[in-house]
Amino acid sequence: MTTTPSADPSPAAGPVTAPTARPDAVHPGVARSKAKLPTGVKLAIDFGPLLVFFLAYRFSDIFVATTACMIATAVALAVAYALTRHLPVMLLVTGAVVMIFGGLTIYLHDDTFFKMKPTIIYGLFGIALAVGLLFGKYLLSHVFEFAIRLDAEGWRKLTVRWCLFFFAMAILNELVWRNVSQARWVDFKFFGLPALTFLFAMAQMPLMQRHTVEDEGDTPA
Repeated sequence: MTTTPSADPSPAAGPVTAPTARPDAVHPGVARSKAKLPTGVKLAIDFGPLLVFFLAYRFSDIFVATTACMIATAVALAVAYALTRHLPVMLLVTGAVVMIFGGLTIYLHDDTFFKMKPTIIYGLFGIALAVGLLFGKYLLSHVFEFAIRLDAEGWRKLTVRWCLFFFAMAILNELVWRNVSQARWVDFKFFGLPALTFLFAMAQMPLMQRHTVEDEGDTPA
């Protein structure tokens, strides 16, 4: 499952002589800020259901773990909404997929559906970013919710990279669950997927630094 902080909602202006600029200069299409979750709470919401799934599987089986994950996801969604009065798109999509594929897993007593869940989530995120690019929209600017301030070219490059990464992760999950044991796949889901996502995110730091817009008076890089 993938994570998203917030920061100053003020859009970056152009040159110093122009104190205002289009609202989409730094975060295209974003008009207002949203309540920010405390860091600890956000980490618990993002990774809590995954941890619950992993621990439940260690002490029981995939079906009990799936049920526990669904309950933890519902709690995470409720807490996020109670604290911010809105639900981030990625969290909402992830929650919906967990409930649908988790429900199919329990109802049909077939773990294939839950193993496919990461594939579906990564695939949906990749498709969403790709469609946004086709229409000139950089959806990551909404996902990050002012955590970073980039110029338009920075958002475009970052969106392309994350789009390709999501598709690669979807393919990787398919290869893993179809070729290893259930226990090995659970380890991969708990350790491998978050680690790969973290490493990829860290690898984007040089790009983000090159295209960061520091202050409202700065010209975008």
